[in-house]
Amino acid sequence: MRNLKKKLRAAIVQASPILFDKEATTSHAVELIEEAGQQGAELIVFPESFIPCYPYGMTFGFTVGARTEAGRKDWKRYYDASVLVPGPETERIGEAAKKAGAYVSMGITERDQTDYSLYCSNLIFTPDGQLAVKHRKIKPTGAERFIWADSHDPSTYFPTVDTPWGPMGSLICWENYMPLARVALYRKGVSLYLAPNTNDNPEWQDTIKHIAIEGHCYVFNVDQYFTRSMYPGDLQEQQAVDRLKKETCSGGSCIIDPYGHYLTEPVWNKECIVLADLDMDAVPMSHMEFDVEGHYTRPDILKFSVEDI
Repeated sequence: MRNLKKKLRAAIVQASPILFDKEATTSHAVELIEEAGQQGAELIVFPESFIPCYPYGMTFGFTVGARTEAGRKDWKRYYDASVLVPGPETERIGEAAKKAGAYVSMGITERDQTDYSLYCSNLIFTPDGQLAVKHRKIKPTGAERFIWADSHDPSTYFPTVDTPWGPMGSLICWENYMPLARVALYRKGVSLYLAPNTNDNPEWQDTIKHIAIEGHCYVFNVDQYFTRSMYPGDLQEQQAVDRLKKETCSGGSCIIDPYGHYLTEPVWNKECIVLADLDMDAVPMSHMEFDVEGHYTRPDILKFSVEDI
């Protein structure tokens, strides 16, 4: 592994989207990127499906063997609010990344350019404003499959971007429970492991600590904060929204160091930008006794292959 730049000022953005409104949410994201950049952030990480939102609690009228016309209307509204890549929203985020002089990781719901499928995707922009990485969630979880398709494009499985602080890649939400998906990133030597998600349960905190210890990398746990009152009041599926708890997603965003300790404590029940200065020497030092894809491997008895490019 080549030498890493010694210090990184990073920002995790626990923010609230303007639900179902991609233009307004993109404007909010641009403001937050500018704010983090003004505070010296060199890496700015947003949650899963920040644009246009994570439609927590909604079913879009799906039941086993049936759909509803009202659900189709809510789905079409979500479809219209989803992001084309490239498109006007990615152009604005790229410009904001360039103005801030920072890497920016942004979770979106992506609308495919040529078909009608939606994907849960994570984009990474470089400090010159270029879109360097598009990762599509390889397996949506549970009822997420009502809206998001599996990724079938190998270039979107486990892409990484080379940074001055080492390779950086992402897995979205429960992809992080897939051991071999994690290995695919470890094999690429990630020192910066991004985990955008919508998990505010206590067990998730154990998961991200384990990943940091297993991969001996910095883990960026970034969640949304939104409440029931933030949903549009004119959805067809209003009864489903009314059943949600008041604090629908309470956050818990934090950064974990390569030894599995909180570099920043989890933040709950508010929007915030969390800044931290990372000591990148901790990454190679932590690999001294355990290098998951290096001296601790046994390729003679354990075989692994990944179908990406």
